[in-house]
Amino acid sequence: MTVDVAILGSTGSIGTQALDIVRHANNQAAARGDDPAYRVVGLGAGSAAAVVAAQAVEFEVSSTALADPTQLDALRDALPVALASGAGAGASALNDCIVDADVVINGIVGFAGLDTTIETLKAGKRLGLANKESLIAAGPVVRRVRQTPGAEIVPVDSEHCALHQCLRANESFDGDRMDQVRKLIVIASGGPFRGRSSAQLREVTVEGALNHPTWSMGPKITVDSSTLMNKGLEVIEANELFGVGFDRIDVVVHPQSVVHSMVEYTDGATLAQLSMPDMRLCIAYALDFDDRHEHAYGGIDWSTLSRLDFELPDREAFPCLDLAYHAGRLGGTAPAVLSAANEVAVDAFLHGVIGWLDIARAVEAVLAKHNGERDPDLDAILAADAWARAHASEYVAT
Repeated sequence: MTVDVAILGSTGSIGTQALDIVRHANNQAAARGDDPAYRVVGLGAGSAAAVVAAQAVEFEVSSTALADPTQLDALRDALPVALASGAGAGASALNDCIVDADVVINGIVGFAGLDTTIETLKAGKRLGLANKESLIAAGPVVRRVRQTPGAEIVPVDSEHCALHQCLRANESFDGDRMDQVRKLIVIASGGPFRGRSSAQLREVTVEGALNHPTWSMGPKITVDSSTLMNKGLEVIEANELFGVGFDRIDVVVHPQSVVHSMVEYTDGATLAQLSMPDMRLCIAYALDFDDRHEHAYGGIDWSTLSRLDFELPDREAFPCLDLAYHAGRLGGTAPAVLSAANEVAVDAFLHGVIGWLDIARAVEAVLAKHNGERDPDLDAILAADAWARAHASEYVAT
């Protein structure tokens, strides 16, 4: 059966890898004389009109959208007449891209992906979620729309995809089985600065922060990995996805990035998911859930894998991890403030406005000023996001 797929953030790392999977699977199906495995029914991105147009032509996609309205004419001009009428811009146009989809891959970067997360779940669809910020910032709202019949989240982050698989293996998704789980162990690579002291981190450059040792990701996520904020956000996301509480979520550094996360059960057994670093495994898992994809992305050659190392994170040198735990325990709008302040600080670092150490300082300063709501609605979360961005911008300007 052909699966209809919409890909939001189609020009980014997750989006282009999702299209690689579609291309490869459909070519294999055609060689066998079978129907296509997937049909791309919607593509959305920020402002890369020419790239989206090329993708739409290749995959014959009639529904395309850009977040940036100023690029709509460029998108329509780049599309053939038969596809141009289905091009739009803005939030409503992005939402139109998911209408006919069975599965939506949300690879939009940052808080901007929130609307896609909410609309997908409200429509009772499967959401392949690579946009952790929307779940982290708007956890209370997303929790409510996840109750929509048919709605489900299959995480695309390698760590949460691994946890999902380990819990699934022990049938631990149901509430009456989660009491068998002692801990979720979220794996961190340690990023490019693993082992450096606080003093050594004063000299960090943008180039160094973007030089991740094992993963190829966008600049914002790569910087988050270097500060361990990415791991902190993943701790909050793990709590939202699996509901175990922060005292039952640990972080362990594993530089080889072969073990992606683990679940420790009450009887002492620990289940782990292992594969070579390849995000296409996680994307394919979301596209095909609850089957397994036929192509082995990330397969391990056991004749060459010689060692697996583990260590605890250096929380003094990388304070963003504890800031995230703190915001997660506060709950309410605090995670939205954490995420928004971090986005502003990372952007300032990438543009040379502040230093690497200032990212954590900015987030801590903004979080310390925040008095948030405990059970916010969407308007309260949007207000908290705007408040945090304004205060973070003020901080980095000084």
